[in-house]
Amino acid sequence: MTVHPSLAMIHITIADLERIEAAGVTAYPDECCGLLIGHDLEGGGIEVVRVVESENVEPGDTRARFEIDPRLLIALGRDLRGARDRIVGHYHSHPDHPARPSAHDAERAWQPEMVWLITSVIGGEAAETTAHVLEDGGGGFREIGLRITGKAPGG
Repeated sequence: MTVHPSLAMIHITIADLERIEAAGVTAYPDECCGLLIGHDLEGGGIEVVRVVESENVEPGDTRARFEIDPRLLIALGRDLRGARDRIVGHYHSHPDHPARPSAHDAERAWQPEMVWLITSVIGGEAAETTAHVLEDGGGGFREIGLRITGKAPGG
C-alpha cells in the first residue's frame, strides 16, 4: 500500500473520463461507482490506466450513497497481485450535487492511499469531475489536480 500525503495530481485519459461520466449519466438519478486502476509515476502523481465499473451494491439510498461490489474488489486485488498496476482509487457520481466529497463520503473514508474521483451529474448531464485524497490523520479531504490526456497510458 502506497500512502500519498503530498499527492498533487492524477492523470487520466479523456476516454476513461468519458466512461466515468457516461456511467454517471446512465445511473442517474442514482450514484454510479467503480474502481481506478493505475500506478505511481516516477516524477510524482498517479496514472490511471483503466477504469472498472461496479454495480452499486449500497443497500440504502443509492441516490446519495454508493458501495463498490466487494466481489469486484477481491477479484481485482487477486488479478493485480504482483503487478505494477494496483487499485489507486475509486469513482462515483453525485446526482444533482457538487463534485465534492459529501458528509457521507467523509464518514466512510478510511484509506488515505486512495483517490476519490467524483462526477457531478446535474439533471441527467455530466457537469464536473474533481479528484480528492483523504488527509492523513482524519483531517478531511484535499482536492488534487486532475490532468486529462488525449492518449492511452504509456502511449
